Amino acid sequence: MSFVQPRGDGGRRQLAIGVAVVFHLVLAWALMNGLGRAVLQVVNAPIETHLVEEVKPPPPPPKVIEMPPPPKIAPPPPAFVPPPEVQVQAPPPAQPTITATVPIAPAEPPPAVARVEAPPAPPKPAAPERVSAAVVCSNYGKVMGDAAFPRDAQRAGLDEGSALIQFTLGPAGEVRDIKAIQASHPSFAKGAMRIVAEYRCTGQGHDVTVQVPFAFKSN
Repeated sequence: MSFVQPRGDGGRRQLAIGVAVVFHLVLAWALMNGLGRAVLQVVNAPIETHLVEEVKPPPPPPKVIEMPPPPKIAPPPPAFVPPPEVQVQAPPPAQPTITATVPIAPAEPPPAVARVEAPPAPPKPAAPERVSAAVVCSNYGKVMGDAAFPRDAQRAGLDEGSALIQFTLGPAGEVRDIKAIQASHPSFAKGAMRIVAEYRCTGQGHDVTVQVPFAFKSN
């Protein structure tokens, strides 16, 4: 077995080694130049510094000092002015008065006057009693049935009317003091009083007041 290498392989190895050495040298030079510049640029770059100002708290608000109210001063009392002195003169002594006393005779009592009493007033007459004409007058029905419509009312153009007649019936049955209490027209009052004058009544022993209503209507 031979340990001697052929010459052709040795030249190739040396060439490869040389190329590798040259590559490494070039790489080292490039690295040295590039990194040096980068380091110089980094070192030579300006350094910026910022000063941070301390934030001061705001000053406290000013204290408000309340002034006490001024004390009330009472006005001074008015100066005392003494009243003027008035000299009062003593009145002169009263002179004694002499009066004469005259006895007065006692007055005589007035004479007694006899008391006269007035006579009592006469009693008032009793009011007349009222009765119905149909009761005390015997011909009441006949007279009222024969009564005609007043002619004066017909001439006045009236068709109907009314009247209230009052009269006094005496103790003997006489009819007196005939008067109209109310009437819708004077012609009805006159006609009704003429009818009452025809009554024949019976006396009651005393005066009696009788009222008779009338209602007239033309047929």
